[in-house]
Amino acid sequence: MRVSYEWLKEIVPVAATPEEVAEKLTMIGLEVEGSESIDGDTVFEVNVTPNRPDCLSIIGIARELSASFRVPLKIPEHTVGGEQPVSDFAVEILNPELCNRYAGRVITDVSIGSSPEWMRSRLEKCGIRSINNVVDVTNYVLLEFGHPLHAFDADKLEGKKIMVGTPGTVTGARAKIRTLDGVDREIPSDSLLIWDAQRPVAVAGVMGGSYTEVTEKTANIFLESAYFAPLSVRRTSKTLSLSSESSYRFERGSDIVFLEKALDRAALLIRNLAGGTIHEIVDAYPVKYVPQPFEVRQEKINRILGTALSPGIMRSIMNDLGIPTEDKGDGFAVFPPAHRRDLEREHDVAEEIARIFGYNSVLTTMPRSPLSSGGLSGRGMGLNRIRESMRKAGFSEVINYSFMNSASLDLFSIPDDDRRRNTILIRNPLSQDEGCLRTTLAPALINNLVYNFGRGLRNVQVFEIARLFFDIGEALPAEELWLGGILYIDKSPALWKEETPAFYLAKGALQSLFEEVRLEDVQFVPSGERFLHKGQSADVFIGDSRAGYLGILSPEVVEKLDLRKHKPEVMLFELSLDRLLSEIPEAIRYRPIPKYPSVERDIALVVEETLPARTIQEMIRSFPSDLIEDVSIFDSYKGKNIPEGKKSLAFGIVYRSSERTLTVEEVENLHSSLVDYLLRKTGGEIRK
Repeated sequence: MRVSYEWLKEIVPVAATPEEVAEKLTMIGLEVEGSESIDGDTVFEVNVTPNRPDCLSIIGIARELSASFRVPLKIPEHTVGGEQPVSDFAVEILNPELCNRYAGRVITDVSIGSSPEWMRSRLEKCGIRSINNVVDVTNYVLLEFGHPLHAFDADKLEGKKIMVGTPGTVTGARAKIRTLDGVDREIPSDSLLIWDAQRPVAVAGVMGGSYTEVTEKTANIFLESAYFAPLSVRRTSKTLSLSSESSYRFERGSDIVFLEKALDRAALLIRNLAGGTIHEIVDAYPVKYVPQPFEVRQEKINRILGTALSPGIMRSIMNDLGIPTEDKGDGFAVFPPAHRRDLEREHDVAEEIARIFGYNSVLTTMPRSPLSSGGLSGRGMGLNRIRESMRKAGFSEVINYSFMNSASLDLFSIPDDDRRRNTILIRNPLSQDEGCLRTTLAPALINNLVYNFGRGLRNVQVFEIARLFFDIGEALPAEELWLGGILYIDKSPALWKEETPAFYLAKGALQSLFEEVRLEDVQFVPSGERFLHKGQSADVFIGDSRAGYLGILSPEVVEKLDLRKHKPEVMLFELSLDRLLSEIPEAIRYRPIPKYPSVERDIALVVEETLPARTIQEMIRSFPSDLIEDVSIFDSYKGKNIPEGKKSLAFGIVYRSSERTLTVEEVENLHSSLVDYLLRKTGGEIRK
């Protein structure tokens, strides 16, 4: 905003030089970005922050200087005398939520002409072109008092009536208007307009209409001063791609109380420059401004600023800024005026006091920051161990955006009743391909794989730990922490070749992870996920609940991903870390090293191909004997010498007693009983 030094001195008669004024403004938060000398005057370029619309005026900046230099503020003359009774002009507000107040004055028998040199000069210094004495007055008061005004040719207002409402309220549809820039515009049904008895005559808070503009033939005017809701003005300005000095101020918030003084100031100047008769004010004020007071504690302000100011000094600063207060003993109550709606809490008051008291006046002290020992929570340490376990297995961590394309769920053939379909749409997505919060890590991990494939990398092992979001029909979604990973190792000829299938590499990595966090009750069962290869996939169960899956991507999905020429065997897994972390034991329990030796025996069974090895392991563990210490599977075979539909499973069994050394005969009898038990339970036979 451009501000004249001479104009400022008329309102706040400081003895400071332009350089001192510029320094003071900058130090109280109104940065002077530059200055220019014009006709012996200094014009400042002041950067006003969006939360201080009260400073978008000469009076607003003068008020700040008045408080800083402790010099009285002199408001320009604005008392209107000799008013005539109001004519039959009427104002009606149809949308009071968008227009809280609308005031105006009819001024008759004006003479349109040029403005005096002093007014044209001040307007030009501030970057506004002179038009005529009436329009120049509205612009002059806009700069001086900070409140936008608009002058209508009163004789062109049909029915001597002003209505303030949206097209949807007045006509039930959109409206058209030609604005002062000569452009015909179609106005949305929810944008606020100013109407006469028949048609729209201005876009509220943005720009007037050309039909009722003031010209050299104008004899009577209607002068408008109103308060429009900032959000409404901003939305209309953005929709129409139309900005003005008025919209710039209205969309930041104007002073609903001070607008009457701005109206009177403009009416007085018009009478002085263009003659005419001023009529009484017409004022529709359906939504009154009521201050929202709050209490301020002396101790809190001094603690924030590092000062020792008394409540009296604090109140004096606030009163100098035009902010009413009330004594409360060790503190005071603040009543934010209409021009300072940004004041809502104690921290806002602390900022005001610091600005005017002076940052340089606040003593520099070393902050007290006692150190205390700290450490990670059990959950944090668990996550660190999970990450370290994945890295030791050869995986690199990736971080992806928390968004996905809902079409990815179709790619994976996720059923409609699956909870992963409970997605949450994003109102302003970064791209149309990432329009919702993700409910699975798989799409992003596959994108990582495709990205690396496209750049010639053929061995990919990455994992991600991130949150998933599920719509549960409440205000906030359900957030869950998951681990996801993808693995692909090139099978092309090489000097050294990895013979282990990808499924078992990934499964081994997860099993190592479970061992790392001391989790024992984990089972792998055949998976029913549609996007995984049947026979090469498994669901992960922790206890009795499903915690995730792992498996090879099905050929159908690989084909859809256009990876056919690589024929990759892509291993994918996801695991609920919330479920996993909840099962990690809080403490590790140790047991003595066994005193007595163990005895190992093997058994190879030929059973039905559909019988899971885990089921046989559970049978062995449930056998009624305290001497079975451990069970492990070491071979699975189908092929030559094995009947069709059958498979061979070989288990290693460890026998041990904690009280004595087992005899060979004792072990043989127990093992023989176990074999008979398994043959009856499984219907299988001993492999020969």
